[in-house]
Amino acid sequence: MTRPPIPPFTEETARQKVRAAEDGWNGRNPATVAQAYTPDSVWRNRSEFLKGRAEIEAFLTRKWEKEREYRLIKELWAFTGNRIAVRFAYEWHDHEGNWFRSYGNENWEFDEGGYMSARHASINDLPIDESERKFLWPQGRRPDDHPELSDLGF
Repeated sequence: MTRPPIPPFTEETARQKVRAAEDGWNGRNPATVAQAYTPDSVWRNRSEFLKGRAEIEAFLTRKWEKEREYRLIKELWAFTGNRIAVRFAYEWHDHEGNWFRSYGNENWEFDEGGYMSARHASINDLPIDESERKFLWPQGRRPDDHPELSDLGF
């Protein structure tokens, strides 16, 4: 089976892959998102190391229980062959209602079928006031006409 677009990536197909990942994560369904990764995919997310879909699904379940009202924008940074680099930002609040904007970079590697086999993420959290939020679309997929990260000055 394949998960298009598949490598080697062009600028167009790399952008499609990035948007598909953003859309999946904004859907916040851990079981669905985990299917975008190879069964033995390896991750580094901040200081946590994961391997395989079951660990990825469990991680995402914990993540979205903590990070409420999660909204994400990913932006293509670079690509070559079967690798894509992205930068991203997302906004969320904790159980106490404290808002954050998290910024980061990811390096992705894909197998020949278009499944992500490796993900390395570096992320920093910035406390923000609710009035500083920029990601205000309804929960779910970011509207096509919403500004990109560069447009927002991030």
